[in-house]
Amino acid sequence: MATVSFNATAREGTGKGAARTLRRQGLVPAVIYGHGREPQSLALNARDLDKMLGHIQAESTVIEVSVGGQTAKTLIREIQRHPIKRQILHVDFQALVAGEKVTVSIPIVLTGIPEGVRLEGGVLDQTLRELEIEVDPSNIPDHIELDVTNMVIGDSKHISDLTLPAGVEVMDDPETSVAVLAAPRAVIEETAAPEAVEGAEGAAAEPEVIGKGLGDDEEGEGGEEPSGKK
Repeated sequence: MATVSFNATAREGTGKGAARTLRRQGLVPAVIYGHGREPQSLALNARDLDKMLGHIQAESTVIEVSVGGQTAKTLIREIQRHPIKRQILHVDFQALVAGEKVTVSIPIVLTGIPEGVRLEGGVLDQTLRELEIEVDPSNIPDHIELDVTNMVIGDSKHISDLTLPAGVEVMDDPETSVAVLAAPRAVIEETAAPEAVEGAEGAAAEPEVIGKGLGDDEEGEGGEEPSGKK
């Protein structure tokens, strides 16, 4: 479980005006809520916050927020950003309690070099990069690994192929694809080329057959004319 510490200060003022004042001071308004506690309004140092977020998986890292000598284990539940400047406007923290499960998204990490890539030049595509799980806060894994060493061209791996730690419950569909190993593009193009040529030949052959049929009809009509002259 990844854990980091962060210092915050309590704030009294609320509302848009107070929030704008904080931002002008280089601070970010925030709140801690959850587990039957009254929401606690906070102010975070914007520079320290950016630095922390640049080194963690925000959705799955437990953040020990210290306020006035008291520490609360939390998860970031929402980060509001300015739509253009991308400046952080507000952060929501959820307080955690051991034994009370939470839903988080954790990264899926592929390990190994597939045989289909190493020997056949295949292309590995990771189709799912995060897994939604329900777990006790004390057991949140940093990530989930998937070994793709034995994959060959045409193989696919699904959520059901993942090995999960004890106590972790997956919220996503077990049949969801995680990784697919496809043939090299050049092979796909070479395979498709003969079909394209065959289709073109078939299209060219069709008018010839129709043409012959019309020729036969014309001959038949022409054959009736001499018999009328007789």
